[in-house]
Amino acid sequence: MLIERQQDVTPAVLDVMKRTRDPRMRDIMVSLVTHLHGFVRDVRLTEAEFRDATAILNEIGALASDTHNEFVLMAGSLGVSSLVCLLNNGDGGNTETSQSLLGPFWRLNSPRVENGGSIVRSDTPGASLFVSARVIDGGGRPIEGAEVDVWHSSPVGLYENQDPEQAEMNLRGKFTTDADGRFWFSSVMMVGYPIPTDGVVGRLLEAQNRHPMRPAHLHALIFKPGFKVLISQVYDRTDPHIETDVQFGVTKALIGDFVRHDEPHPSRPDVASPWYALEYTYVMEPGEPVLPRAPIK
Repeated sequence: MLIERQQDVTPAVLDVMKRTRDPRMRDIMVSLVTHLHGFVRDVRLTEAEFRDATAILNEIGALASDTHNEFVLMAGSLGVSSLVCLLNNGDGGNTETSQSLLGPFWRLNSPRVENGGSIVRSDTPGASLFVSARVIDGGGRPIEGAEVDVWHSSPVGLYENQDPEQAEMNLRGKFTTDADGRFWFSSVMMVGYPIPTDGVVGRLLEAQNRHPMRPAHLHALIFKPGFKVLISQVYDRTDPHIETDVQFGVTKALIGDFVRHDEPHPSRPDVASPWYALEYTYVMEPGEPVLPRAPIK
């Protein structure tokens, strides 16, 4: 089809997209072209803006490394990650879900830790945190033998792969739930932190007068055959940025009570006050247990 005017472009491209053999890919490409061309017309994108946009996409790709994923940060900062998560869980986004964002800092092969053990592997000053959690199915039945991968930032707001002062795999560990579906461990209380702002996402936040802060949270990735892999974050309700998360990841179901205790620990005289305790229940949905691709090595 020869193009005579701008109105001819979209039908010509859609005609080609409709020849895609795979049905799902065909639906996606037809919708993508329809909305993308509609966006270009809606904002009347200029040639200079188009060149800038392609340069930005190239820059985002170039910023990928073993310790950083700018595309994941951008998807979160635009609310796309949260939307995809909610659309695909909790009865298509109609009910609460323990599912959340993977985030850019999950690593494969976290060291195994026995229940009750610590995930602190290097000198990490901060208040002690004791986590006791349970994994159940939608009917409230405990899930035994689930692998639970946990990780979180340090009390200075850095993950170990960002911080040369922390030991390899500090504040990361993998547990197995018992017959009651429980797992428990000790760590140090995390804090909220700013996402990296030295790239494209940082410039976007500055242009929109947005802060870069994520509220304090505990990550978990839970694997058990017969269930969809549960990726979750539990957020501290007392964090000052709990309602303004830069990544739009906080939902009501993911808010936890990190309870502060100023009295001595009842069974650990070596633990200084204050210390914190979190109890939380994760709910898994039936499905195929497919691990995500790790965003960093």
